[in-house]
Amino acid sequence: MASINVGLVGYKFMGKAHSNAYMTAPKFFDMPAPPVMKAVCGRDAAAVKEFADTFGWESTETDWRQLIARNDIDMIDVGSPGDTHAAIAIAAAEAGKHVFCEKPLANSLADAKEMLAAVRKAGVRHMVNFNYRRCPAVSLAKQMIEAGEIGEVRQFRAVYLQDWLVDPLFPMNWRMRKEIAGSGAHGDLNAHLIDLARFLVGEVTDVVGMMKTFITERPEEGASTGLSATAGEGMGQVTVDDSALFLARFAGGALGSFEATRLAPGRKNYNRFEISGSKGSLVWMFEDMNELQYYSCDDADGRQGFRKILATEGSHPYVAAWWPPGHILGYEHSFVHAIHDFCQAVSSGDDCRPDFRDGAQCVAVLDAVEKSVETKAWQSVETVE
Repeated sequence: MASINVGLVGYKFMGKAHSNAYMTAPKFFDMPAPPVMKAVCGRDAAAVKEFADTFGWESTETDWRQLIARNDIDMIDVGSPGDTHAAIAIAAAEAGKHVFCEKPLANSLADAKEMLAAVRKAGVRHMVNFNYRRCPAVSLAKQMIEAGEIGEVRQFRAVYLQDWLVDPLFPMNWRMRKEIAGSGAHGDLNAHLIDLARFLVGEVTDVVGMMKTFITERPEEGASTGLSATAGEGMGQVTVDDSALFLARFAGGALGSFEATRLAPGRKNYNRFEISGSKGSLVWMFEDMNELQYYSCDDADGRQGFRKILATEGSHPYVAAWWPPGHILGYEHSFVHAIHDFCQAVSSGDDCRPDFRDGAQCVAVLDAVEKSVETKAWQSVETVE
């Protein structure tokens, strides 16, 4: 395979992030089969044409079915809202297309399982875009944990705080409608934390949680894109959670706490974890994404304390392709790394994680938390085979 022809579904927030990654990845990484930005799909013909011209897509479609049916498309990138993921991904797999899908994989565990079954049956490559795994400092934390540098992992604490919905007059958009988004802060933000927990610590076996919707009505939307919107006429009912918290047990014996909200004044994208082990601790926070904080119990008395590792050295994951040490990376680079890794998997035929099984297992945790909220009791997390 000399190149990989990509068809992208969705052209707003994630469409921009993915498009930038396709443009950038082959310019910095050695890619035997680089991506070709063949077609982008959106329902508004004029808007998607403008997007294609801006970001360098060769052509456009207004129906994802037509996109999938094209013989010149090798890979489908699903960057549309959650309620569309299952239908698009399953159809793409059945057409023999490789599938790259935004998170969470699906709005229900049943849909996630169907998507996993479809890509397995078709034998296509598949990946869910949990991009925070591919921040160099997070990948470094993974290496350090596997090397035993913090010993036996005992606790995982994670929060993901945003404030873009604090104002009760912020209008409705699809992220506040359960039939489209599946859930609110839980699926939007906790999904990322769950994937980081599984990546760094291991499988979650049992959960207990609570959720609340603090602002139950908002002005109806006039127009919306990304995390912004303008008001229309009347009021709409918010049908998802504003905040979600849960406790967890891990298969390896560790304990975990998770908190997600979009109502935390002053927090823009405060995605943070702290991992405590028998020999040390690791702390990472996305707003300082190039830094990893490390505490070692093996340091001499009087010399112990958290040290900052600036993960910008050529020896750190992904960094050798970029800039000299100290020249920091940003949000967009995590998407470039994900696109690079997936295209490498497509060209080589190797597996690439997090795959749809990882995505489905994340949905299983999300689902168990919701059940625990309903039952007010601990719930076991189903294992997706």
